[in-house]
Amino acid sequence: MTRDETLLGKRFIDLSRQAQQKDIVLFSDFLNLNEQNIFKENVSELYCGFEMYGGFLNSERQMIAFLPDALCYTWDYPISCLKITPLNRKFADELTHRDVLGSLMNLGIERSMLGDILVEDNVIYVFCQEKIANYIQEELTRIKHTSVQLEKTSASEVNIVPKTEACEGIITSNRLDSVIACICKVSRSQANEWIRSGKVFVNSKEILNTTYECKKEEVISVRSIGRFLFQGTSGETRKGRLKIQYEKYI
Repeated sequence: MTRDETLLGKRFIDLSRQAQQKDIVLFSDFLNLNEQNIFKENVSELYCGFEMYGGFLNSERQMIAFLPDALCYTWDYPISCLKITPLNRKFADELTHRDVLGSLMNLGIERSMLGDILVEDNVIYVFCQEKIANYIQEELTRIKHTSVQLEKTSASEVNIVPKTEACEGIITSNRLDSVIACICKVSRSQANEWIRSGKVFVNSKEILNTTYECKKEEVISVRSIGRFLFQGTSGETRKGRLKIQYEKYI
C-alpha cells in the first residue's frame, strides 16, 4: 500500500471517530473503486457504522456516510443530480463521458467532488457534491462546441438504465487473467500485469490474484478500460475451450 493509500485509510478512521464523538453524520468525498477497496480494508477499525451511496442504485463512484450509534435526527446524502442538455440539439456535438468530465475539470473541480456521469442520447446526468451544484450550473455553459443548459433534478425521477453490449468469447478457463484477456482483447501477460498492479476489481473489490475464478453475474471493472458483466459459460468448443457470454457497459 502506498503512502497516499495509508493516509486515506487513516482519514476514514478519523472521520468515523469524529462522527461518533460529535453524534453527527459525516461524509467522505466520492470514492473510486480503488478508494472503496481501501475503505473496506479499514472497516474493522471504524468507531461507528456506515452506509455507501452514489446518488442512484448501482452507481460506481460512491460516498460513505459515517453514522454514530446515538444518531437522533434524519439525514440525507449531500448529493445533487444535474441534468445537462444541448441548447440546440440539431447542431450539438455527440458528447461523451470524456467530453463532460473534461469540461468539468476545466472549471477547477476536483474529481473527488464528482460522482458518476451518465450520458444517453446527448442527455447528461452529473452527480456531484451538493455544495458545488450551483457553481456548475452557473459556470458550465459549453461542452466541446455545444452550448448547454443545466437544471437540478431528482435522481429518483431519472430512469437510469446503463447501456450494455452483448458479447461472446472463448477462454481456456474461468481464471481472471483468462477472462480479462478475452473481454479486453489483450494478451494473457498484459491481463496479468493489470491484475497484479491493482487495476482490476470484481464487484468493487480489488483482486490481485490472477487465478481467481470468475463467477456468473459478477461485475468486472478494469480501471481506465471499462466495466463488464460476466454471464458465465455457455458450452465448449470442439477443442474443449469454454465459450463465455458477457455484457460490456458502453
